[in-house]
Amino acid sequence: MLNERSLSTFKLKNELDDIIKGCVHGKRSDQEKLYRMFSSKMFGVCLRYCRNYDDAKDILQDGFIKVFDKIEQFGQRGSFEGWIRRIMINTALERYRKNSQTLTLEKLPEISENEEYDETECRFSMNELLEYVQKLPERYRMVFNLYVFEEMTHKEVAETMGITEGTSKSDLSRARTILQNQINSRVKQVAKIG
Repeated sequence: MLNERSLSTFKLKNELDDIIKGCVHGKRSDQEKLYRMFSSKMFGVCLRYCRNYDDAKDILQDGFIKVFDKIEQFGQRGSFEGWIRRIMINTALERYRKNSQTLTLEKLPEISENEEYDETECRFSMNELLEYVQKLPERYRMVFNLYVFEEMTHKEVAETMGITEGTSKSDLSRARTILQNQINSRVKQVAKIG
């Protein structure tokens, strides 16, 4: 016997299966439903890989075009949300590769030694933390996101990005140092105000 939660999950799964079938057949109404179901969550994924909202919107749009073009390839294997997420990440990485052919790695900000701070309570909103990640140099941001959020190994990051494992490790270390410096700077500001 199904409990209420299991029944709800079962209904959502069946509804999603029906929407996917409609999308495979090109039904515009089902494409709109699918977009509404996943766009806000996928926009959050895109934001982590971009510097700003406009770039994230472009990646989201390009990603959903790919979702609808390739939806028949899903084949009900694994998580559909995970499948869409992978497409969004790959779309962001394609944009990075395209841009990296014309751009050189940005000059690194000065990295200072960690300083001791008074224990001041300083809370960060998710938006503030996202802004710090978005400010990372592009390659560092990509490596950081793949390693931290997608839980890839350095070997997987290296293969995905077309870099060496050593470069992946170095870029992650530098990204973490930059983020730590940004957070420490913010803590200092809050301590001065408080």
